[in-house]
Amino acid sequence: MFPTLKLGAVTYNVLKDWDLETIIRNLEASGFEAVELRSQHKHGVEPSIGVEARLKVKERFARSKIRLLSFGSTAEFESPDPAVRRRNVENAKGFVDLARDTGALGVKVRPNGFPAGIPHEQTIQNIALCLKELGDYAQVRGIEIWLEVHGPETQEPRVCAAIMQAADHKSVGLCWNSNPTDIVQGSVRPSFELLRPWIRNVHINELADERYPWRELFALLRESGYERYTLCEAQESKEPERFLHWYRALWKEMNRP
Repeated sequence: MFPTLKLGAVTYNVLKDWDLETIIRNLEASGFEAVELRSQHKHGVEPSIGVEARLKVKERFARSKIRLLSFGSTAEFESPDPAVRRRNVENAKGFVDLARDTGALGVKVRPNGFPAGIPHEQTIQNIALCLKELGDYAQVRGIEIWLEVHGPETQEPRVCAAIMQAADHKSVGLCWNSNPTDIVQGSVRPSFELLRPWIRNVHINELADERYPWRELFALLRESGYERYTLCEAQESKEPERFLHWYRALWKEMNRP
C-alpha cells in the first residue's frame, strides 16, 4: 500500500495577510494539516521574537490540528561577495534557532539565479559551502535545511542536483517547487528521478493548470515512499477561505490513485 500524502500550505500568497490565529483557524476549517510560515508576512513569527513569544507559538500549534512544519526564509547564497553570503548564512541560522524553539522541522532557503560574469561551477560551490555550514548548525539542533528548487537557471533540476552533490550533507535536502522547468516532453518523471534522493519537502501551486502533470507528480511521490506534506503555494485569492476549501477538494481528486 502506498503512503498517504498530506496537505499543507505556505503563507505565500493566499495566507500572507492573516495573523497566526487566523491562519490556524482557517486551515483547520478547510482540512489542511500543516503550514510553512514565510518570512516577512503578517503572522510575525520571525527570528526577532523573544523566548516567551516562541514558547507561545509552540504551545498554540500544540493545541491545534495544524503542524508548524517549517519556516520559509529568503536566505540565498549565490552572491560572489563573501560578506553577502555570510549575512545570509547568519540569517538562516536565526531561522534554525526559531524552528528549534517553536517545534518546526525545517527551514527553507533558496538559490536565486546565477550572478552575471561568474562561472556557474563557482556559484554552485559557493552555495554548497554555505549549505554545508548551515547543515552542520542545523543538524545538532534537530532541524533540516531545504533548498528550494528556485530561481532563473538555478531551478533547473540538473543544477539543483549538482548543488546537492557538492553540499553532500545529510541534514540538507531539496524542496520540490513544481516549476515548468520540471517538465520534459510532458512528464516530470526524469526531473523527479534525478532529484528524488534529496526531496524533503514539496511545494505545489496552481492545481487547475493542466500544463503541469499533477497526477503524475502525486503518483511518483507515493511510489517513491514520500510520506510528508505537499504545501499549497498558490496566487492570492479575493476569497481565500473559500479558495482553501476548493483547493483541498481538487488536491484530493488529483491525489486519487
